[in-house]
Amino acid sequence: MDPSYLSPGFLVESDDPLVVAFARQAQGDFADQVSLAVNIYQRVRDQVIYDPYVDFADPKSYSAKEILARRRGFCIPKAALLAACARAVNIPARLGFADVRNHLASPRLIRANQSNLFRWHAYTELFLEGKWVKATPAFDRALCARCAILPLDFDGRRDSIFHPFDQKNQKHMDYVLERGLYADVPFTEIVATWRQESPGLFEEGWRSGAQSFLAEAMP
Repeated sequence: MDPSYLSPGFLVESDDPLVVAFARQAQGDFADQVSLAVNIYQRVRDQVIYDPYVDFADPKSYSAKEILARRRGFCIPKAALLAACARAVNIPARLGFADVRNHLASPRLIRANQSNLFRWHAYTELFLEGKWVKATPAFDRALCARCAILPLDFDGRRDSIFHPFDQKNQKHMDYVLERGLYADVPFTEIVATWRQESPGLFEEGWRSGAQSFLAEAMP
């Protein structure tokens, strides 16, 4: 086992007091790691609102401790937070990245991204009962209800990745390319890819123009 999967990282801050407290609150009376991992997953998924309208050039936007303090963030820091909380309670964790095609993405997001192919989508892998299992805490349950997306559950034993269809049987998500597994967020690589392929994500109007949308869609 790579020791980095249990150690604090630059953006997976498993030793941060706020992260440690959040993880320990999830412990409760759970005696086994699977039940504990499921409880942490649910808390990260639903208590941190999914919000992609961030400054993608700022490392803080990818930080586990920062989005826990803000209680909102996009897929990468939410995956980092799940990994950080797992490590804080001695569950080995790492980050996985993939390019996904989101057939239901908002027009605003597609315009900024210049495509419905979203590079460097993040999920978390947790080591439970002798094997690695995937968990995807990105979309909170309230957002899923508003958008008619099936919320992703996680039982600690089977991989939990995006559904290919939504509740109306419309195409939702395709996994196009696996980019690999990391102990920490590869910030420099991610930003380099996005600056080349999706420069609109770094324009000032991306964030300022989204404020009215956030007020309406993400209370």
